[in-house]
Amino acid sequence: MSTSTPSHPGVVGSGVVAAVDIGGTRIKAALVDRSYGVLAQTTTPTPSDIGADIGSAVAATVKALLGSVPPEQAAHLVGCGVVVPGLVDEAQGVGLYSANLGWRDLDIRAQVESYLHLPAVVGHDVRAGLLAESRLGAAQGHRQVLFMPLGTGIAGALLLDGHVVSGDGWAGELGHVVVDPSGPSCPCGQRGCLEVIASAGAIERIYRAQSHVALSAEDISVRAAAGEDLASSVWGHAVRALGQAIVMTVTLTGVDLVLVGGGLSQSGEVLLTPLRDDVAGRLTFQRPPTIQRAGLGDRAGSLGAACLIWDAL
Repeated sequence: MSTSTPSHPGVVGSGVVAAVDIGGTRIKAALVDRSYGVLAQTTTPTPSDIGADIGSAVAATVKALLGSVPPEQAAHLVGCGVVVPGLVDEAQGVGLYSANLGWRDLDIRAQVESYLHLPAVVGHDVRAGLLAESRLGAAQGHRQVLFMPLGTGIAGALLLDGHVVSGDGWAGELGHVVVDPSGPSCPCGQRGCLEVIASAGAIERIYRAQSHVALSAEDISVRAAAGEDLASSVWGHAVRALGQAIVMTVTLTGVDLVLVGGGLSQSGEVLLTPLRDDVAGRLTFQRPPTIQRAGLGDRAGSLGAACLIWDAL
């Protein structure tokens, strides 16, 4: 189901950009002014074949956004930012590879520009989310940050010396750091990757395999907080894997702020308190990081897309 709601009247008669965050299950989009005020926003299901005609899908989303704005608040559309998961060549605007969305070497920017007849930029969803957090959210005023969304999968983005690290599009695959070489097989070809142990999807799979009961990660966190043995065991195993990955990142990069986002962050202190304790217990000489929830929730990606396109205009 689609939702589309005006947020505030801050851009009457002025330019706005469309900011589109394409995820594996949902497209989150917004019209955003140069001060990052949100005029309207929408959430729609991601088409199963979006890679076949991504330009059309983005154009339809933008049209719905523009149509939701009352005439007295109408604003001129001046560009479009699109962020996607996977490997992204941001300079060329190409989605190099996305396992979840099923594309390789997809010229996203060219397709979007051909439909909208406006400038477009393409970025990586998690790096864009960190950019938004650094300007508008919980990373404001910080220069060394790990942004770690925990959902169906796990990704990471780094802000080092005040700059978001791209690595030619290859940086940030924290979910595929091996934390247990004897652990479960990962679709990437390795064993024991963080993503197959500590993501929401992994927690659900592991709990279901041992209990024969299908629960959401949120429900498992509630049971863990209530002291259920199995839930506590599965949850604790995930927390320890996350702690190991955070300490490796802190040791290598010197980050002093870790922002936890994604669906698992909704469990709040059920996750953050044991995670802080685990990290503190592993540190020796390293600078202890602050670990807290990200500030922008599930809109970090779309706001990051707005940052990218406004920077380009």
